[in-house]
Parts: sequence; structure tokens; C-alpha cells
Amino acid sequence: MAQSSPLRNKLVTLIGGNGFIGAHLAQALLAQGARVRIAAREPQTAHRLQPLANLGQLQFARCNAKNPASIAAVVAGSDAVVWLVGTFGPDQRALQAEGAGHAARAAAAAGVGSFTYVSSIGADPDHDAGYFRSKGEGEQLVQAAFPRATIVRPSAVFGEEAGFVPLFAEIVQKLPVVPLFGAQSQLQPVWVDDLAAGIAQALADPARYGGRTYEAAGPDVLTMEQLHRMIAVAQGRSRSFIAVPALLARLIAALPLTPISAAQLELLKIPNVATPGAPGLAGLGIVASPLALFLDRWMVRYRAHGRFGVAAPSA
Repeated sequence: MAQSSPLRNKLVTLIGGNGFIGAHLAQALLAQGARVRIAAREPQTAHRLQPLANLGQLQFARCNAKNPASIAAVVAGSDAVVWLVGTFGPDQRALQAEGAGHAARAAAAAGVGSFTYVSSIGADPDHDAGYFRSKGEGEQLVQAAFPRATIVRPSAVFGEEAGFVPLFAEIVQKLPVVPLFGAQSQLQPVWVDDLAAGIAQALADPARYGGRTYEAAGPDVLTMEQLHRMIAVAQGRSRSFIAVPALLARLIAALPLTPISAAQLELLKIPNVATPGAPGLAGLGIVASPLALFLDRWMVRYRAHGRFGVAAPSA
């Protein structure tokens, strides 16, 4: 596969590549023979990827995503660039919009062949929620600077080691009564490896996929309550679920060290599902995998007695 890939020996720079999505995208690119540059504020946190790369195939660069000169430095020499920086905290516009625009301008000036901006389903420059608004502004800035950029808008991204699955799994494991924030909020969760494969496909063929927007969502629309119940069943646990009233949810989200932030709570007000008829992962040649395909295996470590499900008999 790597020998026939158009990405073989191409240098792909992942700005914000030390995160959850970036780590899986790096693995997909390395498997295709690409050279990968992880550019981040703390690139050393991605050193765990080194055993997956051949000698000289993986490099690390420190990057300030708010600084145009720093961004231009890591973009230089790249064949392709992916902007992965995102936050639910402060500086959303600086990180998700302005920084992405700087990167797209630097990529255009450097003659980079392809650029992908990882946005979000619901991105809209006129949205009331800062997260969606800054993502929409980021799309505009990227497209203005690099018209052939590919925009990929994921729904909630799931994986075994990060994302909402381990967070919800630990809550279900520990609490006999599980509080639900936005219990009926709808998501269309996408597996992180499907998302990574779709981005890699866009990078491999910018002539075909450039200048287009794809909504990366899984095959199933699920509510927050359904997600928690699925996890409880996979753990073999009987749990009660209580929807947290909106006012109480806002009070909890305003406190430090709680399982949900005010920004995340705000996002639960809007269904995070693909737009009917919009190009999706299938348009990138990817068949999306459902969450149910993985839960039984992933929840083994959260079960009371591991993979056996019941206590072993005494000798």
C-alpha cells in the first residue's frame, strides 16, 4: 500500500498533530509511506509515535499556533498541511480561525500542494456559540487564502483511548446513578480511524477532493442517553440515568473540575448530525464504522471482572 500511495515520501505537516485525531492521522500517513512532521506547542507529547515510523520518517517541531512566523516556519518545505488545532476553552478565534488563516496563507506562499482544515459539523461564522462561530470563520479564512483547501467537518469523534468513550465509560463504571447532560442531544459519532483515513485520502488526491467540504459522521444518530446506556450494557452494569435539568447543568458547568464545561454544554443544544445530502466520508471513499462494532471489546477493562464478566470461582 505504501509503495503505491501518492503520499509516499511526501512531507505532511500536522499542525496540532500531537492530539487525539493527530496521532491517528499520523499513523495513517506513516502507513502510506509519507513523512510526517508533528508541529505543536508541546510536540514531545507525540513521541509515542516514534516506534511506528521508519528512520527519518517522523519529525517534531515546536509551533505557536497564534504566531504567524512560527506557523510559517513549520509549513516551509511541506507537500501538504493539515490544521488540527481546536479548543473548547479560551482563544477559540485565535486558534481555530486566525491561526488556520495564517497557516493557509503560509502554505499558499510556500507552494504547498494540499491543505486540509479540520472543522466541525455545525461550523457557521454567524453562529451564537463561539466554538461553531470560530470554526466557521476558520473555514472562510482558509478558503480565501487557499481556495483548493479541503474542509473536513467531523461530528463527535470516538476512539478507545480518548474522546467521549473513555470519559463516559469511567462515569458509568463509578456511579450507580449517572447524571446526563443534554440527555436527548443528538450526535452522529465518527470513529477516529475513519476520520483519519478520510483526511489522508483528501491529502493523497487534492485534484479530486480539493476545494470541497465533507461532513465526517458515523452511520448512526444517537442521543447522549443512548450512548451512556450502550456503554453500561457493554460493561455488564445496571445503572440508573437521570437527565440533569438545564438550570442545574449550567450551574455545574460553570464550576471548575466538572465533567462538562460551559462551552461544551452550549454545543449540546444543537444536534451534531450530518446535513442531509452533504458529501460525507463515503465521498472520500470511506465506509463509516458504527460505535457498536467496538464497544464490547473496548469495555472489557471497565467490567467488574474483566473479560470473564463474573468472578472466578474460588479454588
